[in-house]
Amino acid sequence: MSGSAGRARGGLGIAALAALPLLVLGVFFVLPVAGMVGRGFVTDGRFDPVAVLEVLGRPRVHRVLWFTVWSSLLATAVTVALGLPVAYVLHRLRFPGRRLLRSFVLMPFVMPTVVVGVAFRTLLASSGPLGALHLDGTPAAIVAAMVFFNLAVVVRTVGALWEGLDRRREEAAAVLGASPLQVLRTVTLPALLPGIVSAASVVFLFCATSFGIVLTLGGLRYATVESEIYLLTTQFLDLQAAAALSVLQLVAVSLLLYAARRTRTGRDPALVRAAARDASRPVGRRDVAVVAVTVVVLALVVAPLAALVVRSLRVPGGWGLDNYRSLGRLGAGDSVLVPVSAALGNSWRVAVDATLLSMLLGVLVSLVVTRRPRGGPARRAVGVLDGLFMLPLGVSAVTLGFGFLVTLDRPPLDLRGSVWLVPVAQALVALPLVVRTLAPVLGSVDPRQRQAAASLGASPARVLLTVDLPVMWRPLLAATGFAFAVSLGEFGATSFLARPERPTLPVVIYQLVSRPDPSSFGTALAASVLLGAVTVAVMTLVERLRLGSVGAF
Repeated sequence: MSGSAGRARGGLGIAALAALPLLVLGVFFVLPVAGMVGRGFVTDGRFDPVAVLEVLGRPRVHRVLWFTVWSSLLATAVTVALGLPVAYVLHRLRFPGRRLLRSFVLMPFVMPTVVVGVAFRTLLASSGPLGALHLDGTPAAIVAAMVFFNLAVVVRTVGALWEGLDRRREEAAAVLGASPLQVLRTVTLPALLPGIVSAASVVFLFCATSFGIVLTLGGLRYATVESEIYLLTTQFLDLQAAAALSVLQLVAVSLLLYAARRTRTGRDPALVRAAARDASRPVGRRDVAVVAVTVVVLALVVAPLAALVVRSLRVPGGWGLDNYRSLGRLGAGDSVLVPVSAALGNSWRVAVDATLLSMLLGVLVSLVVTRRPRGGPARRAVGVLDGLFMLPLGVSAVTLGFGFLVTLDRPPLDLRGSVWLVPVAQALVALPLVVRTLAPVLGSVDPRQRQAAASLGASPARVLLTVDLPVMWRPLLAATGFAFAVSLGEFGATSFLARPERPTLPVVIYQLVSRPDPSSFGTALAASVLLGAVTVAVMTLVERLRLGSVGAF
């Protein structure tokens, strides 16, 4: 009887923790997405799926789908191929400055995608350092930018696992006569496979749903499903086509998330640790090849960033700070209603609000999905909740933003004029990343510790403070930094929801880039440098505060 009562109390506790996130998800995710899809599937008040099927038969839709698939697969393969040697060098070898290089590799991932797109346009333009390659406006530029942005996912995810592998297994295989290649193939790679699969699935997901990069570099000629949804809704008002692509994207990404979840082992890749804490070794002769590859990759990471900074200092007739002086004043045309400095202030305030909301929801969700109830139905319910809260990863931020406009526009949820609309949308975009950072850490806590604390009379809040918080606080800082960086650079949903008099900085940068005026492009470059610097500074501070904590994506 006591066991049944305990299970009932556990179920009530999970339900209480999940209540607020489920309410927010229902109102601000399910309702807008359902409204957006409904607008596409319902014609003249009746369900009309034939029109949507007709959309999927359009030649342009076929080209968009094909470009999304092959560019994402190619970018994922290149990212994994380049990321593995870098992960080995930065997490398996020991040398001065290693921690600094780890932070540097993280830099592209936390930069807003619009800034990444502008940086590559600057690098590959005819007047840029690599203009002779004639890659500007080509699929190669888009794939290269995707690799640049996602490299940190592979390095951090696989590197954390590689760093924790017990070297004694590899040494035992070598003693038995295995060559270094055989050791890699038979011992190391099988142990790393969960991390590689996890990283590759996340990279593919980010590439397939890439928006700012593709919109900046591809324009109307090359589009992924994400950018095509934006064009269909903003330029053509073709809601049926946008709805069809949204549903297709949701189904495809949900299947990808399910497959990635099935391939995970019981241990989370980011939390595996060897018996010996430091399994790294000094650089040796056999590491020359991987070190050389790492140097080349780091140079490729530096190139677009350096081109962006240098080009922002170019002014007519020479060099100067004119582009930066223009950040505090208007003059970019009627399409930009506020100075860049004011837009940065808007971005900062929105990001703070979005981060606080995403952290509140993320902590609650992480506590829910890491609980291990004894009953089968309860375990299945927790699994369903875990997948449910990952759904924002599978839905276009553009779909979410447009869904806000078409569903939250009448009482009792008339929120189109609310200042909270943009922070809520950005919080939902950041929520899956917060959960995936915190959940593995909470999942590593032995439930017997919580049970022991509870048996000694500790309340649930006391258990959280004494058992979970000491393990969670450093990853909590990491999740806060990631949420803030995502919110500061979010462009997809914000491009719909930001009011003209209160735009965020990514929206203003895209408006400036879209103008033919050279002075506007110079201002956009300076604004991109400013936004990138602020984002990287925040993440650098977070990295210092969480020194020694477990890295996870």
